[in-house]
Amino acid sequence: MASSNHPGEQIVTARAEGARVSTNTETVQRYLDGFRTGDHERILSCLTDDIEWTVVGAFHLVGKQAYDQAIDGGPEFDGPPELEVVRMVEQDDVVMAELTGAARRVDGTVMLMSMAEVFVMRDGLIAERRAWVVDVSEGNAPPSR
Repeated sequence: MASSNHPGEQIVTARAEGARVSTNTETVQRYLDGFRTGDHERILSCLTDDIEWTVVGAFHLVGKQAYDQAIDGGPEFDGPPELEVVRMVEQDDVVMAELTGAARRVDGTVMLMSMAEVFVMRDGLIAERRAWVVDVSEGNAPPSR
């Protein structure tokens, strides 16, 4: 983890062996590990009771029960997604992550994703998650420049 010139900001570049990360970053990493394995209990243990989850342009929900019902995605998806953290940064009570991912659909196709995630933390738990998810599967990728 490197520091920056901004007070309260930490930049997480990699999980170096023995590197110390903040409680907030550990919570987000544990949460993402839960998503990778489809472990509802692990995911929910990282959230406040009044969690808000917004996927911009898709949905907004409030509360653990609603969150739990949305974890697996829609009926078109088969199993948990593959997620890879490109980078993660933290400032005060906000952790931001850039991710890439793949989600298998029941029809056998795969949705490739590029994501930006904002996690607003409270007392070491995720109180709000805002996600921007872009489908970059073949035919859906933005034009190259």
